[in-house]
Amino acid sequence: MRGRTALIHSIEGKRGMPRPRPPFPSTSGLFGKPTVINNVETFSNVPTIFAKGEGWYSSIGTATNKGTKVFALSGKINLTGLVEIPMGTTIRDIIFKIGGGIRNGKKFKAVQIGGPSGGCITEANLDIRIEYESLLKVGAMMGSGGLVVMDEDTCMVDVAKFFMDFIQRESCGKCIPCREGTRRMLEILESITKKPSNGNGYDALERFKGVMQLEKLGSIIKETSLCGLGQSAPNPVLSTLRWFRDEYEAHIYERVCPSGACTDLRVFHIDVEKCTGCMVCAKKCPTGAIIGAKKTPHFIVEDKCIGCGTCEEVCNFEAISVK
Repeated sequence: MRGRTALIHSIEGKRGMPRPRPPFPSTSGLFGKPTVINNVETFSNVPTIFAKGEGWYSSIGTATNKGTKVFALSGKINLTGLVEIPMGTTIRDIIFKIGGGIRNGKKFKAVQIGGPSGGCITEANLDIRIEYESLLKVGAMMGSGGLVVMDEDTCMVDVAKFFMDFIQRESCGKCIPCREGTRRMLEILESITKKPSNGNGYDALERFKGVMQLEKLGSIIKETSLCGLGQSAPNPVLSTLRWFRDEYEAHIYERVCPSGACTDLRVFHIDVEKCTGCMVCAKKCPTGAIIGAKKTPHFIVEDKCIGCGTCEEVCNFEAISVK
């Protein structure tokens, strides 16, 4: 609601920032006049309800969630696009019946529902129905109607960082919890996904301390932010922490990315038994991290390697692998 009052301010030529309530927009909205601010999706149902009646509309969906819902289906799935489904449809049916399943025969890992401020649903909850109450129980929400499907190669820490970066940039900056809290959460996520330094140990200490504060910081942002963006901003982090804590622990304690998606944490290795010394990888390496004479086994200097994976892609002898 408060995000919509920011839109009203923007239409009036003012800075797009939310305002306290009351007064509510239905009493004093655009240019001080009573204003209806429902989503376009809601308005699009009105003509059909007038034409066919409320009984017809109420016959679709469940006892507490009537009608249909439009989702933008995207990610690692065979069929992408906008889908309109009756309320009560399961996540499994949307992904595997409507969306055609996971691309390239990969294993399903999670689906991010509700946009950047939403939450993820795991395989254990695939049979959950699309209902406002049921989604909230697993830390997700209907939100903007986005469904981003992720497969086994997806790093959930990297996903949380991606969405937090978007949310942090979208913050209007009016309230401190959202403005500074989301920035701090992003910094923590960046610290555990970047390449380990060979410093004096303070970086590691700061990293551990920061991660321990993630959940507490998230709850403070939710409770004290002014608008809906800030109140839902920590959701991507809190949701992935809830269901994929083991991946966070791998990044923090073992300094590895189990999915191999975080390039800074990837360590490449050359098998000297397979390497022919053709020098293709050395020539293609953007940082000159590969050394060795022609027709002799090559080696990778880890301090110079940026984990881009170019060497593995160009190797014709399958001599390079990632740990």
